[in-house]
Amino acid sequence: MKILCSISHVPDTTTRIQFTPDGSALDRNGVTFIVNPYDDFILARAAELKEKNPSEVHVTVLCVGKNGSSSTDSVDANLRKALALGLDEAVRIDAEPVDAFSVASLIADYAKDKAFDLLFFGKESIDYNGSQVPGMVAALLDLPFISYATSIELENGAARLTREITGGKEIIECPLPLVLSAQKGLAEWRIPNVRGIMQAKSKPLHVLAPTGASPRVRTWKHELPPAKGSFKKVEPDRLQDLVQELANKGLI
Repeated sequence: MKILCSISHVPDTTTRIQFTPDGSALDRNGVTFIVNPYDDFILARAAELKEKNPSEVHVTVLCVGKNGSSSTDSVDANLRKALALGLDEAVRIDAEPVDAFSVASLIADYAKDKAFDLLFFGKESIDYNGSQVPGMVAALLDLPFISYATSIELENGAARLTREITGGKEIIECPLPLVLSAQKGLAEWRIPNVRGIMQAKSKPLHVLAPTGASPRVRTWKHELPPAKGSFKKVEPDRLQDLVQELANKGLI
């Protein structure tokens, strides 16, 4: 079985966001980049599948991105961290991830002739929260797509998946190959051990030139939200005052 885990290289969740003076991009100075947290679930599940059948399961980790100028902005370093979980090889497509379609196109172009049985994605990246890339990859490869999965079990060339829906859970069965986006619950996060970290240093990491489609969407400008203005506090037992304030402002 061949598995592809596509991960994103994103700013740490504690980052204080700043933009370049012209607003065209994130100011990456002093920012620590990490593996997208939702992608940690797919890496952990892939590692579990690898452990169950080490000789039969091969896991490739892929990221679209260019290495930054500092050690805290290294896509390769984050790929090595993923490999330290016991996965087999890593691929970096050397292109700036400009929009969802171009990223999906790059991934699909890489995967189209590799005969992957499972293509794993986190449900979204925490920097843009688009949730677009997995579905686009599935469409470009003409594969079934299951979103927001919280569990997956494999048997007889098919997958049995669970995802949460309003009021309950949905159980889905789907033949392989398939594309899956995952959320919390797919697996427990893992921390690489020392042995895994040392082994990851010698595992193959391939850097490929981009071959997919050009971006279709470009960001014109980034802006921080406006500073909070003045406010009036209304006590919970004075709801009539709140109603009066909203009425005075013409909001009700």
